[in-house]
Amino acid sequence: CRDILLLLDEALLPNAEHVEDKVFYLKMQGDYHRYYAEALVGEETQKAKALEAYSKAHELAQSGLPPRHPLRLGLALNFSVFYYEILKSPDRSCMLAKEAFDHAVQCTAGEARAEKESASIMQLLRDNLTLWTTEAHDSKA
Repeated sequence: CRDILLLLDEALLPNAEHVEDKVFYLKMQGDYHRYYAEALVGEETQKAKALEAYSKAHELAQSGLPPRHPLRLGLALNFSVFYYEILKSPDRSCMLAKEAFDHAVQCTAGEARAEKESASIMQLLRDNLTLWTTEAHDSKA
């Protein structure tokens, strides 16, 4: 993990020229910091670094990628899981997943391959939303 994070920090992110590349690398950076946070329970530094990377990626994806873009949807999926699993923030995770899902539904269809991948990720977003809202409802009852 350390080697990949070092490569991202020192070579890939500084040299990324396109929005898609930047979002991809920032998502990857967030993912690897999240893996650290999962493995090292209570590791606040890794949580903060994951949140920073996911937030930057999310901001870039919102302004630079279409709502049904598989990378944008995959980022929303991973970022919402991070909020739910690591930060223990089910409200924020549901809001993020719902926003991504709703925007993707409103968007017109894209190319066939990307459309298929997007549909799979959208299903995962919906599955997580259903699970999380059911758990939240059950815990309040």
